[in-house]
Amino acid sequence: MNLFKRFLNPKSKADQEQDIPENADRGKYMPEVKLPTDERFMLNFKNNGGKFLYCVDEAEIQEAFDNILMENDWYEKQCCCFDEKLKSKFQDFNLEFNKSANAEFYLSTCEFLVANDGSILISSNQIKERKLHDLPANFIILSSTSQLIDTIGEGLRGIKFKNRQQIPSNITTIKNFETQKEGDFMSYGSSTKNLYLLLLEDL
Repeated sequence: MNLFKRFLNPKSKADQEQDIPENADRGKYMPEVKLPTDERFMLNFKNNGGKFLYCVDEAEIQEAFDNILMENDWYEKQCCCFDEKLKSKFQDFNLEFNKSANAEFYLSTCEFLVANDGSILISSNQIKERKLHDLPANFIILSSTSQLIDTIGEGLRGIKFKNRQQIPSNITTIKNFETQKEGDFMSYGSSTKNLYLLLLEDL
């Protein structure tokens, strides 16, 4: 994932001078160059207000999680989590795991990361039959680079393929991650979440 490496290792001035804007010297009516999936997701996700932490291994996942708890003073606080594997993964952080909407934050995986709008695709596999507004305002989502896709339609097909025996219900997306946008007309009817994404490199 070249984009993520560039975020971690900023280019030198010489490298930057060699960069050519994506659509430089292209005619007015020429089609725009389509960014790679990972770059489109990153740009759209950040524009939506999401907070992104790229991790190359499990040790960095643990470190990033620790930093989030420290930043928000969530140590020894309530954590809403339905996933037993995640509870086990983060059992050393003295969190009180429960299923309460009043918990400090919600910890979960997701189905896919959608590049075209920078959203997080989830289903009843993650949130059971809860509605987004029935979950805490703060989310920490664990995902991997292999879950990056282009469109929601591609994600729906992926969910159907992975769950041939029983397709999960309650499929939805989260894409508003800034509380100040709560009153924005474009986000009307959606549930805004303060969201951290821990993205593990697995490709």
